[in-house]
Amino acid sequence: MPSRRGAIVFAAGIGLWLAARTAGSPALHMVAVGLVVLPFAATLFARRSHQRLRVRRRLSDARVAPGGRVKVEIEVENESWASTSFLLLEDRIPAALGRPARLVIGGIPTRGKQHVSYSLVANSRGRYKLGPLTIDVSDPFALSRMRLEFDAREDLVVTPEVETLEGGPASPFGIASGLSLAKHVFRTGDEFYTMRAYQEGDDLRRIHWRSVARTGQLMIRQDESTRRATSVLFLDTRESALGRIHTPAFEKAVSVAASVGVLLARHGFSFRLATSQIPPTPATEEQLLETLAGLSHSTSRALSAGLMRLRMAAAADATLITVTSPPLGPELTALARAGAAFGPKLAILVYPVDPDTVPPPHAAELEDRASAALLTLSRSGWEVLLLPPSGKLRDVWHVTRNTKLAVSGSSR
Repeated sequence: MPSRRGAIVFAAGIGLWLAARTAGSPALHMVAVGLVVLPFAATLFARRSHQRLRVRRRLSDARVAPGGRVKVEIEVENESWASTSFLLLEDRIPAALGRPARLVIGGIPTRGKQHVSYSLVANSRGRYKLGPLTIDVSDPFALSRMRLEFDAREDLVVTPEVETLEGGPASPFGIASGLSLAKHVFRTGDEFYTMRAYQEGDDLRRIHWRSVARTGQLMIRQDESTRRATSVLFLDTRESALGRIHTPAFEKAVSVAASVGVLLARHGFSFRLATSQIPPTPATEEQLLETLAGLSHSTSRALSAGLMRLRMAAAADATLITVTSPPLGPELTALARAGAAFGPKLAILVYPVDPDTVPPPHAAELEDRASAALLTLSRSGWEVLLLPPSGKLRDVWHVTRNTKLAVSGSSR
């Protein structure tokens, strides 16, 4: 379509044509016709030249923590036979990440490329899509403008805030073996329990070269027979308990679950993640953060519905970690009953609101509710931590802990 400048040129051509008709000047008439035709010729030129533009978008990081800065680089390649004029780019991004990025590129020669970049700061947890990208193409005289849209999109994952926790179980940990007090070590180097893929930091002397020759992958002899420590991490996502997504209490609960899950994964635990919507599902550290990044609240009101799904993962030597708000009445009874089938149990109770920010009667009600939950769960063998939405988990996480998060598995 004609730009503002193109419309002015077209109007000037019409006026000059009327003047040429009045004056009877053939030369002026030809100039007027040229001015009238020029915007249409420019539009045709822009339409033909835009068909060979190629756009690529690259992110410096596809997954970042809250507050992380991401650099977005856009490459525009001109594959057409003619050089382009100025290009105005607009990359759409979700409102939670800021305003759309607007960039200008000078003329790109034939078969040439140009790169532009911008930065954004990811402050809110979530899964986002960057794009689509639009380009306003014009002719060299800027008499016409055509908007092109490129539907290519890039995924950006903003993980929950992960606090660094210390003071895990007192027993030693082993890479990929978890916690176990009972280990069986074979006497000779020719015998081994099993094999596993090589991991960075493994002793190269344990490489099993026959398996390498057969599979083409580095394999490590596992000379210990151990049983991995197991755990189940349950996150209460009910709106009635911790509020809606992006509220302080809900986001703090997600951060707590991420922090504890990362601690377990890095200490060799085999764990499952469960929520009010998701049954216990095996997860690695990366899968945990990916799942929690896109987690939303649940409209379910009953805590017992989510706790019933834990039965499939219950075991006397498995640890149960529950993140919820201080429960009352039947919910408290259901939570205590669900933990009976597990070994060590840890409940991290997040206040729905910060007691310091509400009127005294409401604050007293919250404290009474938390005290009742603390007393009941402690009598049932739980370790309980209380945390306000504005607090830090590491402030209440004991560095020297008497209660272990896992127990040993028997040797096979």
